[in-house]
Amino acid sequence: MTQTIQKTQQNTQKEKHMNLDTTSAPVKSGRNELVPSRYAVKIGDIDVLVVSDGVLPLPTSMLGHNADPAVRAAWMRDMFLPPDAFDWPLNVVVVQSGEQTILVDAGLGLDPDLHLPRAGQLIQRLAAAEIDLACVTDIVLTHLHMDHIGGLLVEGVKDQLRSDLRIHVAAAEVEFWKAPDFSHTQMPPGFPDALRATAKRFMAEYGKHFRTFTDEHELAPGVIVRRTGGHTPGHSVVRLASGGDALTFAGDAVFTVGFDQPDWHNGFEHDPEEAARVRTLLLRELAATGELLVATHLPFPSAGHVAIDGDAFRWVPISWDY
Repeated sequence: MTQTIQKTQQNTQKEKHMNLDTTSAPVKSGRNELVPSRYAVKIGDIDVLVVSDGVLPLPTSMLGHNADPAVRAAWMRDMFLPPDAFDWPLNVVVVQSGEQTILVDAGLGLDPDLHLPRAGQLIQRLAAAEIDLACVTDIVLTHLHMDHIGGLLVEGVKDQLRSDLRIHVAAAEVEFWKAPDFSHTQMPPGFPDALRATAKRFMAEYGKHFRTFTDEHELAPGVIVRRTGGHTPGHSVVRLASGGDALTFAGDAVFTVGFDQPDWHNGFEHDPEEAARVRTLLLRELAATGELLVATHLPFPSAGHVAIDGDAFRWVPISWDY
């Protein structure tokens, strides 16, 4: 796995970031791969590969259903985004720490009933990066929404995974999905039923691999998963630290609009007020430490820094190293 990530990096590491060889040779997924879909970062001795699972088209009201529609529309205009629907990125992370290869979340997979053909690209993109599913020793799930677990339900994937695979997920998350509460969410039609059905199927198929934790768990050298709650009761973030470098994968705790408007409620949040509190605290932490942030729904490759901007925050993307 380490060699796989290193093979995708041109030159050697520059400062904290490592890059991908996505232009010098075509990827194996075919000529339809017109833009890079993976990006490598070095965190001390830990190798990180951010992989795009694609994008989800969603209504703009999902970004802040508690916001004044006129204010939300103005924000969309200022960000040069369409007024009614936008493409929501999906990012997954592969981590190599010591002898462990860790997949953090697993993308959407396939759900033809929701008509989302531009997402669910993870499995072929891992193959294009020459990452063998059989080498994955651990999987961390930030939560059990279908765009974070669906890739593991794609036909044939389970057969490629190790029999001793460990799946790390917060105990509160597993308990929640036994009888999920959608009363505070604002999702498009069809999504609650799809989320419920996907989580139920996933727990039935993979439950024997679960390694649950309560609040915090170190699963590999320098790799700590911590429950935040908010988005879902067991929502968790993953922090990598090595050699003076650090990176936090924030899952769904942070969205693009969350820097300017951390109090806006996302339609998928099961406890919107708690999610806003978690988001604000996390962004303050990241601004204080200056470490890298990667999140599921920030524009690929998603790596950047957080700065304080008055009463809110500012997103500072890294410059691509290529």
